[in-house]
Amino acid sequence: MGKANFWRHIREGRSFISPITRFDSSLYPSRIAGQIKELEPYSESFSPRLLKKVDLFSHLALVATELALKDANIDLKNVDPKRSGIFMGNAIGGWLFAETELRDLYMEGREGISPYMASAWFPAAPQGQISIYYGIKGYSKTIIADRAGSLTAIAYGARTLERGKLDLVLAGGMEAPISPYALLCCNTYGFLSRKNGGPDKAYAPFDKDRDGFAIAEGSGILTLERLPDAQKRGAPVYAKVSGFCTNCDGYDRIKPEPEGNHLSLALEEAIREAGFAKESIDYICSDGAATVCGDISETKAIKKVFGKRAKDIPVSAPKSMFGNMLGAQGSADVITTVLSMMYGTICPTINYKTPDPECDLDYVPNKSQHKDVKRALVISRGRGGINAVMALEKM
Repeated sequence: MGKANFWRHIREGRSFISPITRFDSSLYPSRIAGQIKELEPYSESFSPRLLKKVDLFSHLALVATELALKDANIDLKNVDPKRSGIFMGNAIGGWLFAETELRDLYMEGREGISPYMASAWFPAAPQGQISIYYGIKGYSKTIIADRAGSLTAIAYGARTLERGKLDLVLAGGMEAPISPYALLCCNTYGFLSRKNGGPDKAYAPFDKDRDGFAIAEGSGILTLERLPDAQKRGAPVYAKVSGFCTNCDGYDRIKPEPEGNHLSLALEEAIREAGFAKESIDYICSDGAATVCGDISETKAIKKVFGKRAKDIPVSAPKSMFGNMLGAQGSADVITTVLSMMYGTICPTINYKTPDPECDLDYVPNKSQHKDVKRALVISRGRGGINAVMALEKM
């Protein structure tokens, strides 16, 4: 929780995946996850009455938004609410609240269900709660694109700023998939690790013995402004969103296209839009699905774009430490990449032990790597062949 605490832990290359304890998960094929355990100390700004009305994914988003505003030194009293917007992404909505209320509905009838059920579970609920709590009234969007949701939301917010439609954007994502039905859906997905006996070693992107990712709950929120506006008020400016592309493989309802052809096109377009020379890319924050089809196709796409130089570019999946936050993961990856730029340190891909001959790039195995990162790419991918790539530049 919090930028400094988050960075201090992930640069060490430790795992934070653990057995699910919120409910009895013993019958699930995958029953491990990255779980938020210290939310209360960061929730003092929000009344207990409010928090009882919302699902955990909205709660996480409210806390992350408060942290982001404080980090950016933004006083919303000095901002036109009609010129401020909210762009958020997630994949499945708020099922912890929904499952509890649906259980009560079937056990007690209509009198047993909370009136807030209708507004607590749906994917745009966090956007609405942030809008209400902070009084933000400008053009806003919630993006649902599986694991690519929040990266797309950040790009959408940045482009809305560029068009002059808003002056301030809160952008990012949130996800809380650790509930009985949501976990069932994620297991049906077919991409989750089943190494329940060793959760700290389960999520192993690009390793030959990988068997899928571990899910996680969490939220990452950024503040976006046009550079002159941020400089005028003396804001800490970390990085620039320089380019973005999203496309679809059109290959399978779940799996990505095996050769990475359309992901490579997305990489090319994001680099072109940013105006970067390929030789200037210092780091790639990977999707790191830890599946055979995902890792190999992602590696092939990077090699198609960068050729012989691909093996010289660090490509890591820091999410291997804390789990894949599904629709919120892109925002966490952007934050991780920006922190790497700030501190000159690339966070590792942990649990990498046995090289896969078809995955032969520099995945920054197990230990952080010191490197001056000025330009970077962030990759997010979703079921059905969704590809999203963002180009970032250090400021």
